[in-house]
Amino acid sequence: MEVKTSLLDNMIGVGDMVLLEPLNEDSFIVNLRNRFDHNEIYTYIGSVVISMNPYRSLPIYTPQKVEEYRNRNFYELSPHIYALADEAYRSLRDQDKDQCILITGESGAGKTEASKLVMSYVAAVCGKGQEVNKVKEQLLQSNPVLEAFGNAKTMRNDNSSRFGKYMDIEFDFKGDPLGGVISNYLLEKSRVCKQPRGERNFHIFYQLLSGASDDTLMKLKLDRDFSKYNYLSLDSANVNGLDDAASFRTVRNAMQIVGFMEAEVQSVLELVAAVLKLGNIEFKPESRVNGFDESRVKDKNDLKEMCELLGIEQSVLERAFSYRTVEAKMEKMSTTLNVAQAYYARDALAKNLYSRLFSWLVTRINESIKAQAKTRHKVMGVLDIYGFEIFEEGDNSFEQFIINYCNEKLQQIFIELTLREEQEEYIREDIEWTNIEYFNNAIICDLIENNQNGILAMLDEECLRPGTVTDDTFLDKLNTICAEHQHFESRLNKNSKFLTDHSLPHSCFRIQHYAGKVLYRVEGFVDKNNDLLYRDLSQAMYKATHSLMRQLFPEGNPAKVNLKRPPTAGFQFKASVGVLMKNLQTKNPNYIRCIKPNDKKVAHIFTDSLVCHQVRYLGLVENVRVRRAGYAFRQPYESCLERYKMLCKKTWPHWRGPARDGVEVLLTDCSVPTEEFAYGRSKIFIRNPRTLFTLEERRRACLEDLATLIQKIYRGWKSRTHFLLLKKSQVVVAAWYRRYAQQNKYQKIKSATLVMQSFVRGWKARNILRQLKYEKRCKEAVTTIAAYWHGTQARMELRRLKTEARNKRAVSVIWAYWQGTKVRREYRKFFRANAGKKIYDFTIQRIMQKYFLGLKTTTMSPMDNTWPAKPYGFLEGAHTQLRRIFHLWRCKKYRGQFTEEKKAVYEEKLEASEIFKDKKALYPSSVSQPFKGDYLEIQKNPKYQKLNSAMEEKVLLADLVNKINRANGKGSPRLFLLTKSNFVLADQKTGQVKASVPLPDLASVSVSTQSDGFFALKLKEGSASASKGDFLLSSEHLIEIITKLHRIGTTAADRDQINIDISDEFLVQFKQDKVCVKFIQGGPKNGNSAACKRKNNRLLEVSVPSP
Repeated sequence: MEVKTSLLDNMIGVGDMVLLEPLNEDSFIVNLRNRFDHNEIYTYIGSVVISMNPYRSLPIYTPQKVEEYRNRNFYELSPHIYALADEAYRSLRDQDKDQCILITGESGAGKTEASKLVMSYVAAVCGKGQEVNKVKEQLLQSNPVLEAFGNAKTMRNDNSSRFGKYMDIEFDFKGDPLGGVISNYLLEKSRVCKQPRGERNFHIFYQLLSGASDDTLMKLKLDRDFSKYNYLSLDSANVNGLDDAASFRTVRNAMQIVGFMEAEVQSVLELVAAVLKLGNIEFKPESRVNGFDESRVKDKNDLKEMCELLGIEQSVLERAFSYRTVEAKMEKMSTTLNVAQAYYARDALAKNLYSRLFSWLVTRINESIKAQAKTRHKVMGVLDIYGFEIFEEGDNSFEQFIINYCNEKLQQIFIELTLREEQEEYIREDIEWTNIEYFNNAIICDLIENNQNGILAMLDEECLRPGTVTDDTFLDKLNTICAEHQHFESRLNKNSKFLTDHSLPHSCFRIQHYAGKVLYRVEGFVDKNNDLLYRDLSQAMYKATHSLMRQLFPEGNPAKVNLKRPPTAGFQFKASVGVLMKNLQTKNPNYIRCIKPNDKKVAHIFTDSLVCHQVRYLGLVENVRVRRAGYAFRQPYESCLERYKMLCKKTWPHWRGPARDGVEVLLTDCSVPTEEFAYGRSKIFIRNPRTLFTLEERRRACLEDLATLIQKIYRGWKSRTHFLLLKKSQVVVAAWYRRYAQQNKYQKIKSATLVMQSFVRGWKARNILRQLKYEKRCKEAVTTIAAYWHGTQARMELRRLKTEARNKRAVSVIWAYWQGTKVRREYRKFFRANAGKKIYDFTIQRIMQKYFLGLKTTTMSPMDNTWPAKPYGFLEGAHTQLRRIFHLWRCKKYRGQFTEEKKAVYEEKLEASEIFKDKKALYPSSVSQPFKGDYLEIQKNPKYQKLNSAMEEKVLLADLVNKINRANGKGSPRLFLLTKSNFVLADQKTGQVKASVPLPDLASVSVSTQSDGFFALKLKEGSASASKGDFLLSSEHLIEIITKLHRIGTTAADRDQINIDISDEFLVQFKQDKVCVKFIQGGPKNGNSAACKRKNNRLLEVSVPSP
């Protein structure tokens, strides 16, 4: 069952000021202080929320709190900003009513934070989804961007909004956000050039210098030192609790989420840097011939850097600071500017540049967050605008006048909408409407905005009037026209009572606003209302190549020169306020009144005078009076009956009929006077808060009685339940105990039975054991006697057999001795005749047997020259013959294993041995290397396929050689191919045949005796191939090449054998000249290979490494 709660439960002070009794300013302040001291910062005035700034974080904005206030009645829980946000959102979603939330209060009261809380709550309770979350994130992230460019540190607030913001959040029929539109009002652009003592310029300047990277600052031509910029105040540049570097990173991230391109972000930062540079431009006077002073730029470095940032020609901007062009009809006149006018032009340009950049940012954000769908949308507007401003010592100027005018309009619409809402509810509930007396501030609004004799109209008229126009002439005009107005005061008007009022200076005027009297200093009203920017500066800005400048200064276009005076600041603001008021009147209003408790910006301090001042100018007590002018409290019948039904026996605990009838019975039974309440269609209306508090007191007493009754019933139920539990437990315990006793008894009987059984069984077993042992002993005795008898018989038989055996052996021994004697006698006779010869033959036989057995260790390898030594001299001839026969036999066996190919290889090896053995030092190293022949794999390599097809015969040898050039001794790689009829030299890369020489034309081959690979192929004189001369080549396979050439010449019957000349010095015929090739030993520079070097035209010297 859901527990019903109410605003009146556990209330600290009075949660709704409508119920405050007695109602006066002092009790109002005391109630706010009481709730503030208990961390209750929210209080209601009906549906209006009063918010006190706690200046610290409170645990009342958690996700759990969001869920607690979600879809709950406005008065169901304690006052909270979430309750108002939920009420507005549900009315928008369920009743299809457009809503607006008006947040007002002075600087530092927490308006900006209140708007953030409203937006964050709406974002938390609306729908989910990727697209919806993206829209919500963009709406929320637009705040950091606007705060950086539109907020500043003031004496009253470290994050004061210096502009008014109204955001329309658009929803679909389900209540999911689709987008939004932001409107900004009256940016305090004068802060760009000058800040009051103890305050800062806009946040973005400090964030940029603190948080941007060194590379970014270098591109923007900036320095981190704040003191280098005239537009930045130094006494409060650093603020406790503000991390400008971290804030800059947050702003960059927020701009990216909202949808700013990187180029756009860079362009915005360039304009911010240009404003800082603009403030550093200073001027000096320069006298002219006509006697007038002309302004000139002192140091042009900052001007140059600014022009580079904006893409403006320096001379154009410099001229715009020195001259002003005035156009009237068809005439154009140029006048010089003095130093004061130049500074005015500089500051005007800086203010316009920054304010237009801010307006462009708002427009750009709107492009990103606007709703894409074309259908009708539900709208919730959030207005965060400056509160009523009253500065001390008459420092109120044009900005405060405009702000207070806006608050007058908001107060007017607040009273109208509040009264209208009250009247509509009375009519809806069929309650008689009584006219409510209240102060109507329409007369003050008319004093300011009247189109004929209003203050703004007279200010515009004065600005447009030809001739000398000053602030004093404007004040004189006010004194003339507004002198009789009851809310206007001045020392110079016709009303004599102000002539001696020394609190009213001559240069000031005073207006009695709904929140109190405000003294305005007239100085600067005309200039600030004009807000002029010289046309020369606008045109100079339009000429800039920067991507944003033409959008910011469209009036600078020379092709669209407009001589009409631009609208004044007051006229523009009045028009925008009018549009805002019309917009607000179409929506259901929800109000948040923000109050700051102290000027020190610290927690736990409540300054009565300051809070009282804000309560007065916000008109909160007046608001309460209007709200409770008829009936102070109203509540649906169901809620009222649910809350107070225990006060009447007829309605307690359940009322079965209609709720209204139950409430009538309840109030009749409670004896409430009939003039204290009225019955509406769905609600009960209570006139006096005392009546409500009386009902609450009776309810509290009744709840105490009910609590006592509930306690009594509960205690009885608890005791009965405890007794029944004890009784049930006793039965269970007894049952378990009886079971336990029977189990013990059974176990004892069972144990005794087992003992008796064991004793009986043991006695029986022992008897059987004794019987078995007796029988076993009897059997063992018989066995032992039989064993002894058998043993006696066996020993007797053994003795008999031994006796017979001794007798038989004695006969055998005697016979053997006799036979031996006979044999010895015969042997002695035979031995004397043949013993010598037999011993000799036996000895020779044993020697030959041992000799032949020794020959078995010889291996079958033909290369093995080992042979056992001859043991005796008489075996010398046989030993030599056997060795020769065995070697021939094993060679025959070895040759029998050869194939035809292997025979050919060994024949080539044998021929190479005959040619080079002991003649060429390279030969021993080639013995172990098999002759492969085709080293290029010419048959398989596709690179040489064309060359292979050009050969008519089988290629016997294919190798890569170096052809030696006689000019420098260097080698060129060539392919060497050998067939049975010729040899071919071809290009290594292309395979093109360079030379083809028939073998009959080859006369001889010359090589050295050393370990090099050089050889010369000498051709026969007069042959067809001899015209190009001999070939000097180098190869790693020299032995194989020459062997194959010699073998081909030996086997061919139709040609002479090729001569092999082995010498360290030979002649080579190169075309017409003969060159001597000489081989020497030495260490060449290129390592272990031989190197050829040309000594002169007739000598090539080959250096061969020493072995």
